[in-house]
Amino acid sequence: MSDLDARALEAFSRYLSDLPSDARKLGRAVADGNLDVGVRAQLAGALNYLFKSLDLIDDGIEALGYLDDALILRIAVDQARARGSLPDALASLASDAALVREFLGDLGDRFQRYVEELATVEVRGRSVEAILGDPATQEEFLGEVSGWAHRYEAPTFLAEPKNLVKFKAFLATKLPA
Repeated sequence: MSDLDARALEAFSRYLSDLPSDARKLGRAVADGNLDVGVRAQLAGALNYLFKSLDLIDDGIEALGYLDDALILRIAVDQARARGSLPDALASLASDAALVREFLGDLGDRFQRYVEELATVEVRGRSVEAILGDPATQEEFLGEVSGWAHRYEAPTFLAEPKNLVKFKAFLATKLPA
């Protein structure tokens, strides 16, 4: 097993465990009207992805289905950081993006473009623009995020390199070129 695989396996297990608290942190940032709207839009797009019925890897597929969610949050936070300042609570997620990009290698650019475009995607009839611009929609959305985080149970992520190979194979197939 390579050093990169070992680091990724250890980190990805933690990302899956931290996913509910990470979602809550992003939710608080989305609700923070003092943050730049571009920052909030990127974060809202990533959170909205949690509810997308056709995401990159179906949530029912082993731990891999939630791993794409965890990695998307990290890349989105890093992208948001490029647009403006972030709350300190999101700093560790932004710094995790370096390992995500290193792990993804050749898939990294496609994954980054996919994450960036999430701010323009409508999920469950709800756009990022509506989440940020309509207080009732935002309240409903953040309630759904909180409920999702409360119900989430971290799947067991087996620390085997074959899981990393499977994950990359899914992404290579599903990410737009």
